[in-house]
Amino acid sequence: MFELRRLRLLHELALRGTISDVATALAYSPSTVSQQLAQLEREAGVSLLEPDGRRLRLTAQGRLLAAHAARALEMDESARAELSSSENFPQRVRIAVMPTAAEALVPPALTLLAERMPELRVSMVEMAPEEGLFELQARTFDLVVAEQYSGYTRELRDGVDRTLLGTDPVRLAVPPGSSATSLSELSEHAWAMEPHGAAVRQWAVQQCRTAGFEPDVRFEATDLIAHARLVAAGHAAAMLPDLVWTGDRASVRLLDLPGLPVREIFAATRSSSRDNAAVSAVLAALAEALAAHTPV
Repeated sequence: MFELRRLRLLHELALRGTISDVATALAYSPSTVSQQLAQLEREAGVSLLEPDGRRLRLTAQGRLLAAHAARALEMDESARAELSSSENFPQRVRIAVMPTAAEALVPPALTLLAERMPELRVSMVEMAPEEGLFELQARTFDLVVAEQYSGYTRELRDGVDRTLLGTDPVRLAVPPGSSATSLSELSEHAWAMEPHGAAVRQWAVQQCRTAGFEPDVRFEATDLIAHARLVAAGHAAAMLPDLVWTGDRASVRLLDLPGLPVREIFAATRSSSRDNAAVSAVLAALAEALAAHTPV
């Protein structure tokens, strides 16, 4: 009989690629991971790993067992979801959220949950959507709040459900002393954007190109509050979603972008947790928090 804990290590290796990455993610030592995978090989009676230069990779049999491991983990989660309906079952939900959701959505959602499910324990990590969605599949988190932009939808993943929480308008933020009235007038202006590789960076650059210019991106930061402060200080222009404005928005001028674009805010959960009452409660509270959000 295969032990679920060892099957998870194999599943993690299939996702992350190296034993050291698996060890870091699960707070094990690399030697412990190697020993457990060696034990799993003995239980399976076939080679699961083979040398690949200085690293190890899954054999064909290893990939086959890793696929079965994923299904076993899903069945385990489904069983726990059904058990969670019991009054005495400990309730815990682990969430990963993008920075604007951490600031604008999580606090009011927790207030709602404290009234409805006071026994529920919610833990949160602020994380970029790309990383959070990966960790969701690796079962580090139970729910991830992420965003996507028109024309730049995120990869659809097997075993992951998406629930649209709502939409968030994206506007052009310029310094209070700027005379600009449209995006096309900012071709010579400095810009603050997220780093290369972020979906929103690609989207924002495309907006500028459509307006007829290549943006002069002088400031890169994942923290959108930093973007807002650069704009307020007169050093940059930026495209910012309304969720950024949990405080004073009078320090910048906001202009509509062509087409009045919005970003979709969605929650991603594993399909195997569909019947988990605690996860469903967190999802509902986040949707209500977004619906009630009114920028200051």
